[in-house]
Amino acid sequence: MKILFIGDIFGKPGREIVRRALPALIDQHSIDFVIANGENSAAGFGITGDIADVLFGYGIDVMTSGNHIWDKKEVLEYIPRQSKLLRPANFPAGVPGRGSYLGRTRTGEPVGVVNVMGRVFMTPLDDPFAVVLKEIEALRARTRVIIVDFHAEATSEKVAMAWHLDGRATAVLGTHTHVQTADDRILPKGTACMTDVGMTGPHDSIIGVTVEAALGRFLTAMPARFEAASGVGRLNAVVITADPATGKATHILRLNMSHQEVEDLASPSSPVKGVLTPSRS
Repeated sequence: MKILFIGDIFGKPGREIVRRALPALIDQHSIDFVIANGENSAAGFGITGDIADVLFGYGIDVMTSGNHIWDKKEVLEYIPRQSKLLRPANFPAGVPGRGSYLGRTRTGEPVGVVNVMGRVFMTPLDDPFAVVLKEIEALRARTRVIIVDFHAEATSEKVAMAWHLDGRATAVLGTHTHVQTADDRILPKGTACMTDVGMTGPHDSIIGVTVEAALGRFLTAMPARFEAASGVGRLNAVVITADPATGKATHILRLNMSHQEVEDLASPSSPVKGVLTPSRS
């Protein structure tokens, strides 16, 4: 089984590159199930029901999120009725939506997805290390393949979560920083991990925001209105190969594709099929 996880989709450039790249990626890598973090897909801050529906229409099976999930108030009405859009499971009881999802591949095999959020340099929520075990336990009766999106700031917290879930989850993939890391590997008990999958969106920016606004705040410490950068996007993602019988990961492949590489991949007349970073197993 092959699962594609797309790093934080940021604004219109991120949505556009997903539209262009996803069919070709599914075909090239024989993808069975697609997960994406979509919390920044609405102009870089939050997500709306209309945008979520469009992204699902591109071929995404389930979307995760994080601290920006509530930025667009429209989502409060959408998320309770759309089980495929997750919010971190460790929000307090009574918060709309859910933190886990049981999906099916194109051939009917079950896949579990869990979304939790870190607490270091983040809004203090319930303990993600305890909550994630409860969510995994609820899914394991129905599937062995479980992917965890750990939306967190601190590298140490993300690495700790990966070791915490080694042998319990198929993969623990970090999101939130919008900077792809090169530490993709498989831990001793069969859990693939990566500190941050990165960002699918405008990389000529400061983590998606226009350079002028973000840089100005660093230089002057004065308030500045952050706006999503425009321009062409870059796709950051990872492909996990898993054994459905055991739930163990057998391979992890990191993808870091420029706009031109995506266009080459999507073009039926081009012999070029994308430029990929080295993989590890």
